[in-house]
Amino acid sequence: MSKACFDLSGRVAVVVGGTSGLGRAISIGLAAHGADVIPSARRVDAVAEACEEIRGRGRRTVEMTVDVTDRQSITHLRDAALGMRGQIDILVNAAGVTFRKPTADVSDQEWSSLFNINLEGVLHACQIFHGALKASGAGRIINIASLGSYLAFQEVAAYCASKAAVLSLTRSLAVEWARDNICVNAIAPGVFPTELNSKLLLGTERGREILMRTPMKRFGEPSEVVGAAVLLASDSASFITGQCIAVDGGFLASGVNS
Repeated sequence: MSKACFDLSGRVAVVVGGTSGLGRAISIGLAAHGADVIPSARRVDAVAEACEEIRGRGRRTVEMTVDVTDRQSITHLRDAALGMRGQIDILVNAAGVTFRKPTADVSDQEWSSLFNINLEGVLHACQIFHGALKASGAGRIINIASLGSYLAFQEVAAYCASKAAVLSLTRSLAVEWARDNICVNAIAPGVFPTELNSKLLLGTERGREILMRTPMKRFGEPSEVVGAAVLLASDSASFITGQCIAVDGGFLASGVNS
């Protein structure tokens, strides 16, 4: 396969949750492969820093914050993206939150708040960007799922349930929007210590158990999720839809490791 298969020159990508952690790595990775990228999140300073790095790579961008719990905010982001070059080809949904708490003690507000970001935020972005992605003729949606889409993790039931729903939504939209030439896929990252989860992982019994269950015996680096994102955003993925690529050091494939 030639290198040109992964050339994203001429494409416009919007990365929701694209200014920190894996979302930022994906934003920069898409720019490195030729796309103009709009990385958006809630914090103005984080948006400015990510956009500066994208401009440093010779790509166009727009500094725009977004609140995924607010439909109007997502609509403004879409309009700003269209205002840059009149097109949107790639949407990455990387915004997410988590918390650890015994499920019996989780309040309705805590459960609903997490789902509002992790699931409804993805749905709303997909709905709002649908028309522009259809107009692209080769639209791509990449949702960030999780190992929790497949497996249970102790005392994060809300997060795992939301990510299982994201994977199901990915499949449903893939089937429904194939007629619009939009490929809808997901990435299930393994364990990557980020701002979102590092307190649960580093130097903890939970982190040690995860490493024991991971055949590669290490956590992932944010840059290691970029390849899957570039593939799914590219022409090489023109017949891939409704799929989820696990970038997990072998975690999901693993049984007994010793």
